Amino acid sequence: MTITIKQIAAKAGVSRGTVDRVLHNRGGVKPDIAEHVRKIAQELGYKPNRAARLLAARKQPVKIGCMLPAIGNPFFDEVIKGIYLAREELADFGVTVCLKQIRGYDTQEHLRAIQELAEKEKCNALCLSTIDTPEIRAYVNRMCAQDVPVVTFNTDLTDTKRICYVGTNYFNGGSTAAGLLASVVKEEKQRILVFTGSLRMKGHNERLQGFTQTLGDRHVEYEIMDIFETQDSDDVAYAKAMLALSRHDNINCIYMVAAGAAGVCRAVEERGLSGADIVMIANDAVPSTREYLRKGIIRFTICQEPVLQGYRAVLRVFDYIMGDAAGAQQDWLTNTVIKVKENLDAEY
Repeated sequence: MTITIKQIAAKAGVSRGTVDRVLHNRGGVKPDIAEHVRKIAQELGYKPNRAARLLAARKQPVKIGCMLPAIGNPFFDEVIKGIYLAREELADFGVTVCLKQIRGYDTQEHLRAIQELAEKEKCNALCLSTIDTPEIRAYVNRMCAQDVPVVTFNTDLTDTKRICYVGTNYFNGGSTAAGLLASVVKEEKQRILVFTGSLRMKGHNERLQGFTQTLGDRHVEYEIMDIFETQDSDDVAYAKAMLALSRHDNINCIYMVAAGAAGVCRAVEERGLSGADIVMIANDAVPSTREYLRKGIIRFTICQEPVLQGYRAVLRVFDYIMGDAAGAQQDWLTNTVIKVKENLDAEY
């Protein structure tokens, strides 16, 4: 079993930071305490691994910056949980993780947050969940040209020099949603309202592309009656859904591409409609979506293993820094998981 700095610190009665300074010869520890720590480490059979030796030889400590549009979107709670798991795992190597959360999909807000991580916080590696706009792509490519490794997670960027992408296959998720719809409808034409998070998000667009392409492949007669951006806000989604349902009284399907499902479902209920009237397909299993799935308002939701997205993104960029370029440059895709009321509490 690998002996960790945390275990040495507990037995020696000192902090993990003290153990780290002693084992990596960083100085700043009294000689008697340093000797005590080394003795405990030897007794426990501690052996620094390759990553620890490489980090000890670096002149600059590793600081990984993570940015994601998490404010107001409970989906990202699980992604952040994964980031924290990776942060705890890498703490023994002296790696720090700086997390920056923002709200929504404004280009300048995303750009400002990424710049703060790179320039103000002096992060020497980045994990980004951001919008796919020219300004963001140009900045990411500039960072990559300056040897700052970048991993995109949860959603990807087009034509950038990022190391890899960690997250779901959005096209497959949309295709899965269409396959589910095709399995439950009969000959009736599907008149569909679409609620997406932002047309600036590459993943959201890919999900909708997968949905419409597969409906065509399955020969489902359909019409997209309208597409609304919710900015991943339940309040925005509610207002737009109320307006859409008043304009279109013949809707029989609603596809909720991203967050905001609770707002759409509330509007459906207030209009006196139910899951028997409209086939409602959502994504992810945040608490409100789970509630509406149990009530029968939502028919299916398609999940994407969010904890693994945060966890693997941080580890991917760490592996790259440690010299595993070949492994780190491979995209890491999560599973597409279908949830219905009957398997909602099953592990995945």
